[in-house]
Amino acid sequence: MYFDRKCKITFICNGETIFSEDGRFTDTENYPPLSDAGQEEIEKICNFLKVRGVKNDKIYTSPALRSVQSASMIAKLFKQDFEIINDLHPRKCGDFNGLTFEQVDAKYPDALDKLINNPDIPTPDNAESVSSFINRVKFVINDIVDANIGNRIIIVTHRDVIKASICSALNLPDSSMNRIYIKSGSATQISYFERWASLVYCDYTPI
Repeated sequence: MYFDRKCKITFICNGETIFSEDGRFTDTENYPPLSDAGQEEIEKICNFLKVRGVKNDKIYTSPALRSVQSASMIAKLFKQDFEIINDLHPRKCGDFNGLTFEQVDAKYPDALDKLINNPDIPTPDNAESVSSFINRVKFVINDIVDANIGNRIIIVTHRDVIKASICSALNLPDSSMNRIYIKSGSATQISYFERWASLVYCDYTPI
């Protein structure tokens, strides 16, 4: 039926790292780890999940170290294991990897404008296009939803993966992805129905 919910997902953005402190592009999976501030963010998320009484049947995570560390802390709260989904990795950013937005703007004039307004074009040339990335995330999330009919699950992943999931859930243009703000250590919840999805809350950051 139209209003029958298939699955509810609470997306948790991994905690802060030394790269997110500087706003750096990164698609590296084994570096950087959570910073002390990032661990504190996930501790606050764990407390939020506990106080709010968030129900959970399964936990999934990106393969990146920072997400696995975050998922381990959340799994400990629920006394559960977690499953790594390789395709939940961040968007491949090519030559931008490790650079700040300011460095990209200085080294590659007009690149950021191209990245935002031309999502179907890989920017830089050796990166994953925004549209391809959103499509990849859409297929992964759809597979997870179909495998969890009637469940409430947690997915620990990256801010770009969460932004892509929001675009897909709300049928937003691909060019909207880089206009959505998701903070490290935040929670976003989406309910998935047979023919539509509902954004319950977005980028909630416990104090």
